[in-house]
Amino acid sequence: MSNRNSVSSLRAGLAAALLSVLAAGPALADVPALSVSGNQLQVGGTPGSLSGVSYYWSNNGWPGAKYYNASTVGWLKSDWKAKVVRAAMGVEDAGGYLQDPASNKARLKAVVDAAIANDLYVIIDWHSHYAWQYQAQAIEFFQEMARTYGKNNHVIYEIYNEPKNDASWSGNVKPYAQAVIGAIRAIDPDNLIIVGSPNWSQDADVASRDPITGHSNIAYTLHFYAGTHGQWLRDKATTAMNNGLALFVTEWGSVNADGNGGVATAETNAWVDFMKARKLSNANWALDDAPEGSAALVGGASATGGWPESSLTASGKLARSIVQGWPAPAPTTCSNTAVPATLQAESFCQMSGVQVEAAADAGGGSNLGYIDAGDWMTYAVDVPADGNYRVSYRVASAGSGASLQLEQGGGTPVFGTVNIASTGGWQNWTTVSHVVALKAGKQVLGVSTKTGGFNLNWLQVERADSGGAAIATVKASTFSQMSGVQTEATTDSGGGQSVGYIDAGDWLSYAGTPITIPSTGTYTIAFRVASLDGGGWFSFEEAGGTPVYATVSVPSTGGWQNWTTVKATLTLTAGTHKFGFKAQTGGWNLNWFSVTPGVQ
Repeated sequence: MSNRNSVSSLRAGLAAALLSVLAAGPALADVPALSVSGNQLQVGGTPGSLSGVSYYWSNNGWPGAKYYNASTVGWLKSDWKAKVVRAAMGVEDAGGYLQDPASNKARLKAVVDAAIANDLYVIIDWHSHYAWQYQAQAIEFFQEMARTYGKNNHVIYEIYNEPKNDASWSGNVKPYAQAVIGAIRAIDPDNLIIVGSPNWSQDADVASRDPITGHSNIAYTLHFYAGTHGQWLRDKATTAMNNGLALFVTEWGSVNADGNGGVATAETNAWVDFMKARKLSNANWALDDAPEGSAALVGGASATGGWPESSLTASGKLARSIVQGWPAPAPTTCSNTAVPATLQAESFCQMSGVQVEAAADAGGGSNLGYIDAGDWMTYAVDVPADGNYRVSYRVASAGSGASLQLEQGGGTPVFGTVNIASTGGWQNWTTVSHVVALKAGKQVLGVSTKTGGFNLNWLQVERADSGGAAIATVKASTFSQMSGVQTEATTDSGGGQSVGYIDAGDWLSYAGTPITIPSTGTYTIAFRVASLDGGGWFSFEEAGGTPVYATVSVPSTGGWQNWTTVKATLTLTAGTHKFGFKAQTGGWNLNWFSVTPGVQ
């Protein structure tokens, strides 16, 4: 534990760890992927936090070893309502992994396997104070764990529990972490990895001034014991987060840092408020029946769970109430976007493994990057009728041989695959498409990665049969140039940005998003508009002002985010067109426009 001056014969409570959330495991998604975005852990792409329990040291003959079984995992889920458990595998101390790797690894795997079966997150903790001295053994161990569990979203790697105060961040802990992280990432590219810091994982602020770079989905450990650690440690944690680190409280206690003393209720509550306000995931130390204050269980408590109140210590009762009452991560909610539609890639419902970055494509905004094999995203749509639909993807790739698969959310059925050739750069964009058969109704489509190495800016779904195929649907916010307008968040189906603050004389150009008209003829242009009152009107034209194809009236819809679709029928010539808008009167918003052959 933190600030401990001596170690009891039981090594009571020396546990601690570093943890945060993982960004994704390829396909086994019985729990949402964990990912780090800035200084925040995300659960399934949405900021959230988890609360649960840390097991005691796994060492042979120690008072926590007997609890490493599937029955206790099941009880922690059903009774404590835990969302995460931590398997604290002792390393260099007596009876630990270095002396008996087989027994300690078997105990750890029993907890990990049971957590996966119970849809709990689980921290694989290298529970050491001197891990940097055993780097080779740590690499070998975590390589095995990554090969065994790397495809499970459930698994988090905690690579160094609590560096003591005689280890330096830049000289000992960081070089060790870089080596172990590199070994894990060679096998598992995306699950969360948590890194400890000196002084029993209290110096995250020190790490924040020299952070680990070159790897994604990294979090840092924060450990506290309420009887010893107060506002000064919360201030250090705040500094670390302000400097951009995501924190995970892989170990906390309501007693003193040496594992003894009574429950410090007021200070524990202050820490709980701090963690909830900052959405910090956490695990209480510890599941054992040692004769010390931090033990959750009284001596002789059942080794298989089913504990009544009388089997819990004072700290165990408090920890159980905190874990039971922890706010569940907000469920991912997605409104169904009516087809035809263009869906911004970053507006996913859920995802595994990808990251959002700035896009240099026409219209700017964001795209998804760092897409590896097994990564996936889902999108909720409302398909109007059974039929064939063209699904187009705006992609960029600096390599070659990438491919994606369109499927029903969850993986079955598979609708089709698309190969992606090199475009010459991560921000050199092109559009690829395929035609798939979709059923009518509200549904979730999934885009999964067969072979990684590409970026995705948007996807478009439109009819491709006799029902009328939209040639293109363009988000208004993806203009190339404009005068006078502003973008703002929209509550229209699909979310994203709409264009507002439109006044007379303002204009929009989509020269960077040319549309190819296949043949000269009649086309229907649909415009998604909103107006608080009075409406307005605009001209739809070739970018630059000539020719003007149509003047369109915008009705009053009763609100700036009350949307309706208006249409204009006009004649277009075959070839490439770069469209634009000019506001003749203001007082209206624009979300998207589409081009469809014929009279619709």
